[in-house]
Amino acid sequence: MDKCEGIVIKQSSYKEADKIVVLYTRELGKIGMVARGAKKTRSRLAAVTQLYTHGQFTFFSGNKKGLMALKQGDVLTNFVSIHQDIFLTAYASYVCELLDKATEERKKNPYLYELVYQILCDIDEGYDPQILTNIFEMKMLNVLGLYPVMDRCAICGQVEGHFDFSTRSNGIICHRCFEKDPYRLHLPENVVKLLRLFYIFQLDRLGNISVKDETKVLLQKTIDTYYDENSGLYLKSRKFLRKMDQWSGLLQNEQKPFDK
Repeated sequence: MDKCEGIVIKQSSYKEADKIVVLYTRELGKIGMVARGAKKTRSRLAAVTQLYTHGQFTFFSGNKKGLMALKQGDVLTNFVSIHQDIFLTAYASYVCELLDKATEERKKNPYLYELVYQILCDIDEGYDPQILTNIFEMKMLNVLGLYPVMDRCAICGQVEGHFDFSTRSNGIICHRCFEKDPYRLHLPENVVKLLRLFYIFQLDRLGNISVKDETKVLLQKTIDTYYDENSGLYLKSRKFLRKMDQWSGLLQNEQKPFDK
């Protein structure tokens, strides 16, 4: 019997009463487990196999190939706010699906484990979920084998000037090189600084970042464009999340008072 600390990032039904869960763990990276009887209400595995649950898991590894058998689990953090809020659930779902699609099984990465755990904790504690998700997206680029140039012009190497973002050139480009990519994303200076910050800084230095709505729109557009053109990923949770963002925006507009 072995033990690990992990987060449930995916679950699916298996047979009549069982589940298959995918955990991202501190000790082993991403692993899959069969949880016998976990779909039953009174099962001792029911709570610990819920999505986004952070727990301590005891399992039988067998020959270390294929799915492991989950025997026992203790909930360490269940992220109550995420489970109770449909918008927070949508962000957490996207974080977990991106992590699942971007990582290989049983490839240990303690830094990535701590990053995911901290992102979910901060979402649950009320920090801006969109900004946290943007940070996670930028941090996941290297995991996907993508290395945008964010500290200098990707074409000429200059570190001073006004910068836009170029997916063609794989990073930011300075005003001297704008004519080399007419399809670049024109961005205000503060957006470029935030993209650079999200890519390089440590999450434990986050604090409470306040970002204007128009800035958030440009951040998301830039990150989405880069992912669409370079990652090769199609994530259902991201499509749903974008629809949720649209619904939220419409709702906010409806709640604004009319001008007299």
